[in-house]
Amino acid sequence: MIGRLSGILLEKNPPQLLIDCGGIGYEANVPMSTFYNLPGLGEKVVLLTHLIVREDAHLLYGFGTAEERDVFKQLIKISGVGPRTALSILSGMSVADLIHAVTVQEAGRLTKVPGIGKKTAERLLLELKGKLGADLGAMGAAAAGDASSDILNALLALGYSDKEAVLALKQVPSGTGVSEGIKLALKALSKS
Repeated sequence: MIGRLSGILLEKNPPQLLIDCGGIGYEANVPMSTFYNLPGLGEKVVLLTHLIVREDAHLLYGFGTAEERDVFKQLIKISGVGPRTALSILSGMSVADLIHAVTVQEAGRLTKVPGIGKKTAERLLLELKGKLGADLGAMGAAAAGDASSDILNALLALGYSDKEAVLALKQVPSGTGVSEGIKLALKALSKS
């Protein structure tokens, strides 16, 4: 398994790169988030990689951060989501945006990514819930982020739809505790 490449960047043709590692040129597909942060041609580059072996090809995917690679691995585990779709998702939104969309179950953010329809977005949200580094917790979010997740789950448990719960959650000030947040969200829902 090829887990990391370190070498000279020879070619940049989005989304593909050619990297010379000790005289051997490796082609790697990268998300646009990684592509935009690459050094110039002829400069040293280091990428974390994921190798996919198929019957007809060996495909190498490169990432600038461990978080991107981890999310890519989670995405390709989902039925109907291949490496191209996973790259498209990572190119269309940051890892933090994806984690936030999963935490608050916001399909609208995912449908803005080319190639992701409503059904695929809903399946992604369902499959990724709780798998992306404990959602916001892994991204170093404050307790407020965790509180918003708990408030959202409480509203859903009370029978409110995803859309209603997310809209009510937007009315709760950042940093509010869980019990106070639920009260404020319920007040916002009663007014609508």
